[in-house]
Amino acid sequence: MKRRKEKGYTISAVSEAYGIHPQTLRLYERHGLLKPSRSKGNTRYYSEQDLQRLEFILTLTRELGVNLAGVEIILNMRDKMDAMQREIQRFLEFLRMELGERLVSQVTEKFALVPFTYGALLRASSAEAEDDRDVSFTYIEEAS
Repeated sequence: MKRRKEKGYTISAVSEAYGIHPQTLRLYERHGLLKPSRSKGNTRYYSEQDLQRLEFILTLTRELGVNLAGVEIILNMRDKMDAMQREIQRFLEFLRMELGERLVSQVTEKFALVPFTYGALLRASSAEAEDDRDVSFTYIEEAS
């Protein structure tokens, strides 16, 4: 791919490298899935981050058969999860500074997040609840 002076890759270079039509890249931009930077002459330049996002979009559409509306939802959810992760990291850093590393370690060792599927949660909660719509959450503490 041709790279232009640290600005990024042109639309023609990206479309050729990924085997997609330039109009497809423009469509992704219209849908808000990609946001390449622009030159003063309005030329699109795709950064490394844009290319990573494009690869994810192509995986969703080509390999998993997700339509553009689904891709948009998945990307928005991923962006929100990334933002939440950054917020959690900032909070943990604040705790470390304020309370000390020892207390944070004790808290993180005592409480655990247990991975589960939504279906498993529904089966478990419906077995315990009178009404299938009554879903409850339980904090799990490590036994001392």
